[in-house]
Amino acid sequence: MSKKAWIIFAAICVAVLGSLIYVSSKNKVDVSNVNAEKPLAATAESGNIADHVFGKTDSKVILVEYGDFQCPGCGSAHPTVKTLTEKYKDQITFVFRNFPLTSIHPNAKAAAAAVEAAGKQNKYWEMHNTMFEHQSEWQNAGADQRTDVFAGYAGELGLNTDTFKTDMTSADINKKIGFDMALGKKDGVDSTPTFYLNGTVLTNAVWGDDAAFEKAITDELKKNGIALPEEK
Repeated sequence: MSKKAWIIFAAICVAVLGSLIYVSSKNKVDVSNVNAEKPLAATAESGNIADHVFGKTDSKVILVEYGDFQCPGCGSAHPTVKTLTEKYKDQITFVFRNFPLTSIHPNAKAAAAAVEAAGKQNKYWEMHNTMFEHQSEWQNAGADQRTDVFAGYAGELGLNTDTFKTDMTSADINKKIGFDMALGKKDGVDSTPTFYLNGTVLTNAVWGDDAAFEKAITDELKKNGIALPEEK
């Protein structure tokens, strides 16, 4: 290659690298001033989609999960999370945020988009539960199959499946997933599931044990002067 060709090649490389850096910085979500310990309202940065909250919306005790719908650990934790959040729904606030680990779970982001799309039709938690409870049915589906599988679930939930499919690929939902991930990365999340109870991360030994998980919640409720269900 001649000297002139090398110069042209180097210039192209610099231009491409510069454009990649520009796009990366342009798409980067700044969450440095966001308090991730509490439920967040919809903003432009989150695709105008608020945090999804189950239970008491204004509790002093807030449980946040960063999860991946294809993650086996998240799937195994789901029954306990579902049981505890239902049992203490009048005492605690539960927030689920997306943290798809796409490098090892190729269908995770699409699953997150499907759940968010269901949320657009007011069936977020129903699809959230369906996705975990039927994880084995779709986790190995090809990219050309998973949308149809998810649309099948949407149909069973009574959703408009055409709208559902369109929403799955919308820019707003993509922003929401990216926003959730940015919050998780800011808080040091590097695996799923990761749980925070009033801002304190719960260890695997806690969330992986039903009794220990429940005790962590009840201890936090007592600490904040909130009566347990059986004490009312």
